[in-house]
Amino acid sequence: MAWLTDVEAKAKRKTDIGPPHYEQFLPPVVKKNYGQWKYHEVLDPGVMVHVANSGDKAYTVRAASPRLLATESVRAFLDIADKYCDGFIRFTTRNNVEFITPDESKVKDIKKACIDAGYPVGGIGPRISNMIHTQGWVHCHGACTDASGLVKAVMDEVFPYFVEKELPNKVRLALACCVNMCGAVHCSDIAVVAIHRKVPIIDHDLVKNMCEIPTTISSCPTRAISPDVAKKSVKINDEKCMYCGNCFTVCPPIDIHNPEQDGVAIVIGGKIGSLRTGPKFSKLAIPYIKNNPPRWPEVVSALKNILETYAKGARKHERVGEWIERIGWESFFKKTGIAFTFQHIDDFTFARETFRTSAAFKW
Repeated sequence: MAWLTDVEAKAKRKTDIGPPHYEQFLPPVVKKNYGQWKYHEVLDPGVMVHVANSGDKAYTVRAASPRLLATESVRAFLDIADKYCDGFIRFTTRNNVEFITPDESKVKDIKKACIDAGYPVGGIGPRISNMIHTQGWVHCHGACTDASGLVKAVMDEVFPYFVEKELPNKVRLALACCVNMCGAVHCSDIAVVAIHRKVPIIDHDLVKNMCEIPTTISSCPTRAISPDVAKKSVKINDEKCMYCGNCFTVCPPIDIHNPEQDGVAIVIGGKIGSLRTGPKFSKLAIPYIKNNPPRWPEVVSALKNILETYAKGARKHERVGEWIERIGWESFFKKTGIAFTFQHIDDFTFARETFRTSAAFKW
């Protein structure tokens, strides 16, 4: 058997080190015209077309997904992709599902297939996108609220803004079930972040048998935890604790959960893009709303109020954060009817007056 050349060996080589190259997952029309797109147009709330310099067109149909997908749901999406898109499918960072085809005649069939399967088509252009969220009570051990249930309640209420109604610009919604924020709440237009409000309760008998003390102490970002030599355990400085729950992750006997006090905050004005203004971090709008499952009516009402106030008062193309910067925070609180409290004053020890987050070099 002849030895393979370096080029042949590289082409045949398969490895489990690192992810596979993204290029193999690109639809042929995208791969052919990569980096050579002339413009794109939004044809309707769930369909857009990209036109390449070569004249090729790529039609995208966007559908919502429930984020935590059952095997049956994945298979339903793949069946649509196999039938109309040669097996190619794309999930966006906001958990939308996109089907891309160069054949305009297939667009109508893809839309119908998605809707018939129970997945609404929309979220393109000046509308809300699918609401990205974390694991919540389904999987996360440290969740302060549910994710899937609360997102379902919110999206049921603002659904028209996904499939039909227009806004001044796109609005990205997000939810994180704790302040560790494995959701994109720090850079979304309107976001819900769940919070603990009480210092964890320590079960000292279990700590000394289950936990590694140095690891537990080092898990605290504010150095609120120190050794308790007498009890062969740890103690918490209440003044330094910020209720993040990191200690509970490494030492379960330090229990952060409190069903009577856990709830959510709403933060707003974040964005990732550099268009018009640089990227922005979200800022606090509502410091606390108590959990009220299964439909969280108070949270849903508050979020919808902010969204509709923005829709009514923002100029065309303004994102939520840009609208607030133009009218001022004082005006924002007046227009929304949200109370301004001491929690809105940033007194965190390591806070900076400004954060350089822009990718732009021109100032």
